[in-house]
Order: sequence, then C-alpha cells, then structure tokens
Amino acid sequence: MTENDLAFLNDRRSVPSRQLGEPAPDDATLRRLLEAAIRVPDHGKLEPFRIRVLRGEAKLAFGRKLAKLAVEANPDLSESKREKEQRRYEFAPLVLVVSAKIDTDSKVPELEQDLTAGCVAYNILLGAQALGYGAQWLSGWAAYDREVAKLLDMKKSEHIVGFIHIGTAAIDAPERDRPSYDDIVSVWSP
Repeated sequence: MTENDLAFLNDRRSVPSRQLGEPAPDDATLRRLLEAAIRVPDHGKLEPFRIRVLRGEAKLAFGRKLAKLAVEANPDLSESKREKEQRRYEFAPLVLVVSAKIDTDSKVPELEQDLTAGCVAYNILLGAQALGYGAQWLSGWAAYDREVAKLLDMKKSEHIVGFIHIGTAAIDAPERDRPSYDDIVSVWSP
C-alpha cells in the first residue's frame, strides 16, 4: 500500500455550484453513476433513499418555484439574497435531489436509514469526481422545508438529504482547511 492508494480521497473537493457548467453526465453515464452510488451499507435492505433528477427547463422551473417559496416565507429578504435564490439553479446543468425514505415500522433506527441515504449522496460526489465532473452537495433551507418536499411529491416519511449539483468545473476546486487528525482521533482504553 502506498500514499497514492488514497490519493483519490485526498483529492476530493467540492466545486462551488456557480462554477459548474456543461457538460453534465449524459443519461447513460448518469445511470452508471447512480447504479454505483446506491451500493451502500443498508441495514435491513430497506433501500431508504430516492433520487430525483433535475435537468433543463424542469430544473429551472424548480429553481423559480423555490425562489418564490423563499420570498413568500421571508418577504424582507434582501435584494442580494433574492437574486441568489432566483439564480441558484441556473448554473450546474444537473441537480440530483437525494432523499431519505424512512420506514418507521422497521426495527432499523431512523438514524441508520438517514445515514444510508447520506452515503448515497456522498457516493454520488465521489462517483462524479471519478468520472471527471465537479459536484457540490448543498442543503440549506429548502432541504428542510415541507413545501419543497411537497413540490417534489415526497410522502410524509421522506425528507431531503441534499441537492447534488453536477457539471464540468470551470475552475480547479479550491482546497479548504481540513480537520487535524490529532484533534479528532483518539484511542479508547478501559
């Protein structure tokens, strides 16, 4: 084993969604990406995740509806924040909405089901990078808003884990400060 064995993970970066443009994965490539991404730990084989694909005019219409909901919820929103909301879905050519679909009757704790859906979202980020695309996982207010969930035809048992924006990076993704190994890793002993 060499340092290069982990280079892919060490090189993982999020590309800001405003820096993502065409092309995005085509339908066949997206299918391969998502088939790989759903290979996650799944206690109870519940498949507690769903993915909605937003492209083209549908993606733009979704963005307009979200901007309208944002302004309705907060009429005092500043002009710059209104513009940010209105333009949020204009950049990346592909947005995947990853959601957790919780089975409340299962013995599998809800947290484990959420983590499974989160693993799908992270696998999408890694897979997009492996295919040469840039991606960013975003959440924000829309991920926790029931009106947005209704807009996406989500049942009460389903909630958004994140919006994965994917496209071709217009810039090299910036590195950011990472946690220190010594600050987060400890060895337990009795």
